Amino acid sequence: MSTVMTAPDTYRTDAELAALDVAVLLRFGLPRPGPHRRGLFGEGAVAAALRAEACGTVPHAVAYLAEVVRAAGLRAAAELPEPLAGPDAAALAREWLETARSVLDPGDLDAGELVADWLDAVALVLGVRRAARRG
Repeated sequence: MSTVMTAPDTYRTDAELAALDVAVLLRFGLPRPGPHRRGLFGEGAVAAALRAEACGTVPHAVAYLAEVVRAAGLRAAAELPEPLAGPDAAALAREWLETARSVLDPGDLDAGELVADWLDAVALVLGVRRAARRG
């Protein structure tokens, strides 16, 4: 799957964004600041929100997971049996958290904060999309 970042004035459809490999974006965007991290917090957050939305996940569930990461740490959140409600959503969240653990020190508080910030961005996109549908 393509994870090439586009220029700010280039638009992608929901289908194109949903096709992005979020795990790859996490793998390259979390470890160091720069264009990959901007892509992770931009297109990556939208791609993740689209996937979460397809699983029926609500914004506050992702925001709550962000708070769990902040409070208990990345390691503890990744070890939850169901980090988001429902089997598909849980598998999706586990993939995100395990990918984050694979590239960050799960005991590092700053690393957990970064992942929590990204989850908050995903929750924000979910909320905006939900509000837009309601009109």
